[in-house]
Amino acid sequence: MTASSIADRLRDAGERVTHQRLVVADALGSIGRQVTAGDLYDHLRHRQPRIGRATVFRTLEALVASGVARRLEQDGHVYGYVACRPEHHHHLACDRCGRVTDIDEDYVTPIAERVTADTGFRIDDARLDFYGRCAPCAAGEPSTG
Repeated sequence: MTASSIADRLRDAGERVTHQRLVVADALGSIGRQVTAGDLYDHLRHRQPRIGRATVFRTLEALVASGVARRLEQDGHVYGYVACRPEHHHHLACDRCGRVTDIDEDYVTPIAERVTADTGFRIDDARLDFYGRCAPCAAGEPSTG
């Protein structure tokens, strides 16, 4: 994601565009895997020593609200955060190495259509995250995540 596209998505969601938000979004996108807010703060403070922990946490919430980032949750707890592309998609999250792979809506559409056909429920939105092991981790190979 470019700084311009991040700024556009923040504005479209009614969020302010700030230097800190752009820095946090850029770092989240460059890491390329799920991270906790604390891990992201640790990553950022070496490049941006003046950024505060609370700023990173608040910024992540603004990025989630604008669709720039996604909060991954499991068992009612925040599992991590990941950068999100604007197209509707879902995630495969590796429990071992932290790699997050986007999967297109095409995989989920047949499920949604069947739910609607069987129940009459009209689905307006869906967020689906699959948790398990990526191919290298499942094969016992070291993964760079």
